[in-house]
Amino acid sequence: MTDPLDPLVKRARDGDQRAVARLITLVEANDPRLPELAAALAPHTGTAQVIGLTGVPGVGKSTTTTELVRVLRAAGNRVGVLAVDPSSPFTGGAILGDRVRMQEHATDPGVYIRSMSSRGHLGGLAAATPQAVRVLDGAGCDVILVETVGVGQAEVAVASLADTTLVLLAPGLGDAIQAAKAGILEVADIFVVNKADRDGADATYHDIQGMIGLAERAPGHWRPRVVRAVATRSEGIDELVEAIAKHREWLAGHDELQRRREQRAAAEVEAIVLARLRARVGGPARDAAAAVAAGALDPYAAAGSILADLGHPDVV
Repeated sequence: MTDPLDPLVKRARDGDQRAVARLITLVEANDPRLPELAAALAPHTGTAQVIGLTGVPGVGKSTTTTELVRVLRAAGNRVGVLAVDPSSPFTGGAILGDRVRMQEHATDPGVYIRSMSSRGHLGGLAAATPQAVRVLDGAGCDVILVETVGVGQAEVAVASLADTTLVLLAPGLGDAIQAAKAGILEVADIFVVNKADRDGADATYHDIQGMIGLAERAPGHWRPRVVRAVATRSEGIDELVEAIAKHREWLAGHDELQRRREQRAAAEVEAIVLARLRARVGGPARDAAAAVAAGALDPYAAAGSILADLGHPDVV
């Protein structure tokens, strides 16, 4: 029997934005047909370039994303954008909540834009973001831009999702200090000093360059680039695209692209396994809670009993 999701996937691959929206809605709703959807998408995935953008609120992520879309579309790329909303769920056809600057791309059939709610999920991403990326990949997007919430020091999860991670900074926000605190140096492939026409931009640029110079890296390891930009005036965007291209060349030349994608797939599989196990052990764990709370049973013994019932007595 023909998979009922196949026609929807075909329409999405043909550029039907409503079909893409429907598939992502299935992902966000954790629809029971997700295994069928994953199977239908699998033959069409693995080709999109995934670029993550992160940085504190007000640094200009949405404006930079808009400018990247403009340049990528001019080069003939089909582009998908996932922008994670920090507070509210997506609202039908709304263009990324308050991200009104992206409206210029809203009628472009070669651009798909979706706002997703983080719903309290840590790390700057929504829980459904990895699967939404898979949908856009399977739908034929050449480049997928993932713009994160902007939650500061917890916002490093995007690095595990993206091929290339951009960290945006701006003068006057203490970003150099925040980068050192948050371990951003370890996840950033490219730093973008946005609003570079403001006072303090040179100091921010040199601070980041200095931190990069002090960081330890193995011979041949990628040295993060630092790009100045004024996204509101489209300045520095071509240089940013060039830096992204250089990083992609380095990834391909050092087998790092494959390693990152395998690591991403492993995390995706692990998350699915853990979700299914959590659903299975939830009831038994609640049943054992009273005995553990009363001191009649220790938590390790309770866990061992549950795992034994699942057929895995040797895990604990």
